[in-house]
Amino acid sequence: MAARDYGQYCGITQALELVGERWALLIIRDLLVGPRRYGELAAGLPRIPSNILAARLKELQAAGIIRRAPRSRFVIYELTPYGRELEPVVLALGAWGFKAMGEPRDEQIITPDSMTMALRTAFRPQVAATLPATAYGARFGPAELLVRVDGSALDVTRGDGPVDLAFAAGPDIRRLISGELSPDRAIATGVVEVLRGRGDLLDRFASTFHLAA
Repeated sequence: MAARDYGQYCGITQALELVGERWALLIIRDLLVGPRRYGELAAGLPRIPSNILAARLKELQAAGIIRRAPRSRFVIYELTPYGRELEPVVLALGAWGFKAMGEPRDEQIITPDSMTMALRTAFRPQVAATLPATAYGARFGPAELLVRVDGSALDVTRGDGPVDLAFAAGPDIRRLISGELSPDRAIATGVVEVLRGRGDLLDRFASTFHLAA
């Protein structure tokens, strides 16, 4: 199915031929958050040409990684059970890539789905299990997320709701997640803006969500 044929009999080679084409893993990343309509996928990947999106969707369907599912008046794309097996691979790749992230460029954006997966990548269930249940309202540019942590369970959804701490941040949130900035310093320097709730809970957030840089 892939345009690239490496000519090797190898599991890694086979995986790359299935999901190694440009944009394929980002489509899978967004579908790991939940089913999406074609327009929602396009909006979450604003630089993808429409012909490439259509081609990747067809290729991933042919490989049995995603499927089209009809709803009452529209069609959605969702991962198959085989496709969902990629979740630990995508999370591990995100953690590995985090180590190489430098300063954000002006044209780089944060999307709700990309930040949802970043939080799932950084989540430390073993730490969260020792802390009280906490709800965070996190605004990352235009992405507004409701982040609920209850023991070792994490739930991230779009939108707003009752929270213990609401805060806003940009791409520099990585400096808090990596431990480069302490929570107090992140607030003092404006990397994180406390919108409402207990600002001291940012310490709990930074303990719960951490990735080594």
